[in-house]
Amino acid sequence: MLKNGFEKTQEEILKERAEALGRAGESLSAALRELQGMEERIDSGLESVRVQDNLEEEIVGEINREVDRYNRAREYAKLRYYYLIVIREAVGFRRHKQVEEIYKIPPRKKHLLQ
Repeated sequence: MLKNGFEKTQEEILKERAEALGRAGESLSAALRELQGMEERIDSGLESVRVQDNLEEEIVGEINREVDRYNRAREYAKLRYYYLIVIREAVGFRRHKQVEEIYKIPPRKKHLLQ
């Protein structure tokens, strides 16, 4: 069946919306993977501190700097999540419960006391 210009345009718009939604989801996934890696490095650093009897200032300082980087990356992930929701709304999706379950933003981390 031959498509007229309007139908072709509608198809292209739908395709573009789907691609934008996919890019937003992938961007958020990448941000969350980065957070996971940072969290593992922080936990590893905390474990090395627990092994030692005394907390060395240098180790605590490095862990706190990593916590700062983690919290900035978390804010970036929150922004990516927001973009995903906005794009979903623009495409016509109104319920986001499944998105909330799949893309969970972890809580902020706190500094170690020095």
